[in-house]
Amino acid sequence: MNRPPAIMCVGRNYVAHASELGHAVEELPIIFFKNPAALCGAEDDIVIPKVCEENGPQVDYEGELAFILGCDVRDVSEAEAQECISGYAVANDVSARWWQKKGSGGQYCRGKSFDTFCPMSIPTASSSVSDPQNLRLVTRLNGDVVQDTSTSDMIFSISYLVSELSRGMTLLEGTVLLTGTPSGVGAAQEPKRFLREGDVVEVEIEQVGRICNRVVIE
Repeated sequence: MNRPPAIMCVGRNYVAHASELGHAVEELPIIFFKNPAALCGAEDDIVIPKVCEENGPQVDYEGELAFILGCDVRDVSEAEAQECISGYAVANDVSARWWQKKGSGGQYCRGKSFDTFCPMSIPTASSSVSDPQNLRLVTRLNGDVVQDTSTSDMIFSISYLVSELSRGMTLLEGTVLLTGTPSGVGAAQEPKRFLREGDVVEVEIEQVGRICNRVVIE
């Protein structure tokens, strides 16, 4: 899979997910980047590196809808945003929680950017997705449903995100944007349900596709 020029992500873009982590809904989207080298395929292994074993179990799943820009984008309106999207994909924003919260000065990037921490499906053409804001997203861990919601529950819509993020900043053709994960992540469960050797994470979004990745320890 070719590496995109950038992978941009939205944090806490579903009300229930913000709530399960004890956060209020933000007035503006939380934006962070993942290293493009984190990208891997729909059936590749998620490899937990040794650096993520230093502070106990911490690697989590986050099923998400992603979209890909088909052109350079700058200062577009919400009405123009959909014309800039070439395709949609299923993604997993795999996250090392200690590195996300404590290991990088409060910045998300490192905890989200280890190799293989962005499994993604081959994009589906935007013309084949009838309404990206009304798609069922289901994440399964070893066959158990852990996330099940609709993209209609997003706080910030896809069109809004394209318009807002392109204000004064060129988003390059091929940039991947992950739109946030719904509630049900492992860090919010009691006891916490972090990924272990041999786990299988499956994310499926109607009309878009499916990814299924096995977890291995480096």
